[in-house]
Amino acid sequence: MNTPDTARTAPSSAPPRKPLMPLDEALSNLLDRAAAATPLACETVATWDADGRVLAQDLIAELEVPGFDNSAMDGYAVRLSDLLHAGAEASFEVSQRVAAGAAGDAPLASGTVARIFTGAPVPPGADAVVIQEDSVVDADGRVRFTAEPRAGQNIRRAGEDVARGQAVLEAGQRLSAAHLGLAASIGAARLTVCRKPRVALLSTGDELAMPGEVAPADLPRGGVFNSNRFFLRALLQRLGCEVTDLGIVPDRLDATRQTLAQAARDHDVIVTSGGVSVGEEDHVKPAVQALGSLELWQVAIKPGKPFAYGRVRRDASAAGLDDAAHFIGLPGNPVSSYVTGLVLLRPFLLRLQGRRDIVVQALPAMARFTWDAPDPKRREFLRVRLDASGALERHAHQGSGVLTSVAWADGLVDNPAGQTIAPGDVVRFLPFSAFLD
Repeated sequence: MNTPDTARTAPSSAPPRKPLMPLDEALSNLLDRAAAATPLACETVATWDADGRVLAQDLIAELEVPGFDNSAMDGYAVRLSDLLHAGAEASFEVSQRVAAGAAGDAPLASGTVARIFTGAPVPPGADAVVIQEDSVVDADGRVRFTAEPRAGQNIRRAGEDVARGQAVLEAGQRLSAAHLGLAASIGAARLTVCRKPRVALLSTGDELAMPGEVAPADLPRGGVFNSNRFFLRALLQRLGCEVTDLGIVPDRLDATRQTLAQAARDHDVIVTSGGVSVGEEDHVKPAVQALGSLELWQVAIKPGKPFAYGRVRRDASAAGLDDAAHFIGLPGNPVSSYVTGLVLLRPFLLRLQGRRDIVVQALPAMARFTWDAPDPKRREFLRVRLDASGALERHAHQGSGVLTSVAWADGLVDNPAGQTIAPGDVVRFLPFSAFLD
């Protein structure tokens, strides 16, 4: 029989737990894998249809914008020396009228002014435009001015917006509405962009039910509605992915293997939530391992500790992973899945598309709440909302299953492990809108 002392010193048969992986290390590992992957093919699309796409090559201007000196306002093009010599009370003949779209190549006659409209070319010899609000038209049609203009006033110079040969947009930019307008301003009717990542989304779990297929009142005991499937699909689409929803896979190893093999053949990335644990009904882990490779990470964040990265061969008979789809396994708890989707899955998918600006910059903001029981080992992402004063209030329930906290919130507070928060403290705020920009 062991004495209490010998019992305490007996070696444990359980293997030591791996230390939690810091979030920055996990993110670096993911981005390295994305960078090492075969780049997505490029394609050319109409500028009309390029919103949200990632530019694959620099867009070089073949002309300058504006292409000519033009008026920024409705008014009168003048020669300053004429106004100076004539005196403040002088009036001037209107010698020409220049509208937008006109050639505007007739020189301004000495001692006269030109009626001019916004966007119209400035006549040679004119060096300022007086707005019509500072002008008085006499009965005989001559014009007097109530304000003295400055040289270059209200004139947009040729090339002041875009110079010929300038890279107006750079490869790796996500194209916004403003970018499309800029591309159109230099005559770019088509743009070369990265192909959208093809992402297969699947759910596992016999407990899952789909809204519309089962009435809430008929949901069996132990069943849950599949919320993760909905927000992950929406998130993937907003991140520029072409999503194939493969539905709910039965909790069987053969079915899971078959679905993963099918998904790998036609997709760049496979995304799941849940099912990568060690339980007898968690078949995703052995299925991925049988078809490729799998790494299970315990990331030092809360919510969202369990995370998986792997590869699934497109040819099941191949020996290596030269031709394989990426596999990302997110946690099953909805808030954990949502947060890891933002801080890990999002940058991975953006890097696959060639995006340069993938880091969301935290904004300093003042807390109006208390957080006095922080996790001592894990970096926490608290669901918060801006109040009327621009300070942050915290949702009362921060559990990983409380999806209402995400729907209620404007963003996350990125709080270091073990860090308490008191009202008035400045914290790191990550707006949800910045993740989807």
